[in-house]
Amino acid sequence: MTHLASRPFCAEISGERGEPLGATASRVDTWLLVEYRGLWSHDALAGSGLSDQVKSHLREQVDALPRAKLLFVRRRERRGDTGISVFVCSSSERHPSLRGLEVEGYEDLLALDVAGGEPPGEPVGHPLFLVCTHGKHDRCCARYGRPLHDALRELAEPGWVWQSTHVGGDRFAGNVVVLPEGLYFGRVRPEDALGVLDDHLGRRLDLGRFRGRSCYPFAVQAADLEVRRVAKLTGIDDLALEWVEPTREGWRVRFAAGAVSYETDVVRSDGELTYLTCSAPALRHPRHYAAGSPPEPAS
Repeated sequence: MTHLASRPFCAEISGERGEPLGATASRVDTWLLVEYRGLWSHDALAGSGLSDQVKSHLREQVDALPRAKLLFVRRRERRGDTGISVFVCSSSERHPSLRGLEVEGYEDLLALDVAGGEPPGEPVGHPLFLVCTHGKHDRCCARYGRPLHDALRELAEPGWVWQSTHVGGDRFAGNVVVLPEGLYFGRVRPEDALGVLDDHLGRRLDLGRFRGRSCYPFAVQAADLEVRRVAKLTGIDDLALEWVEPTREGWRVRFAAGAVSYETDVVRSDGELTYLTCSAPALRHPRHYAAGSPPEPAS
């Protein structure tokens, strides 16, 4: 047994220490999801069987947009299907959108133009629930992600739930990202699956498992969560960011909740030394973002 294999799972360490989940969502504005049914290596794109030309084109597509992320996705029941599903998602706060298309083969992806004007594909009228099951990237993603994916798939409508490659935050597995809004949830277990689906269909957030919204920087994610907790606002659409500005100690953030606005200060601190992933070679301090003052109604 290797040293890494004998180490406790990073998600177990994080959970036992009570590491905060809030303000840990990866910063993503645009998502490019490509169905890939082959094996997912640690670096999914580089290790895939796609041609070098297709790999380069996909990299160019995400590099052409700020804060864009490429994920491979798959559904076991589509292993024998022809056609490859592709999704393009914008997770903007005010106007999130999700579009989908199907191509016959991977070489057809060379015609994909995500950055050029109108996004490709047709509007998708339902949410996507992405569950990270990328075991080659981190063993916690397989250990916690696969049972969670299966539980969600059993309950959701066909085509709503997909396995995905690395979404960020291995130590918070099982991880779920809901598109088009870019909502991150962590430490989700199979028995939570019905609640995850019901909450989203009811446009509600489970603040206990909410990691943040991908369109916000970490400081804004922290403010969003704190305002929601204090004001008891769990609706996805209850808050709208008005502004964020740096201060000597961190950041000042203002959210609007209908006719009322809330302001709060956010500070960054270093957490306890830990292994951030199961394969991390050394201990590191995780960065934590939290409200430094109680949210208060703004005049």
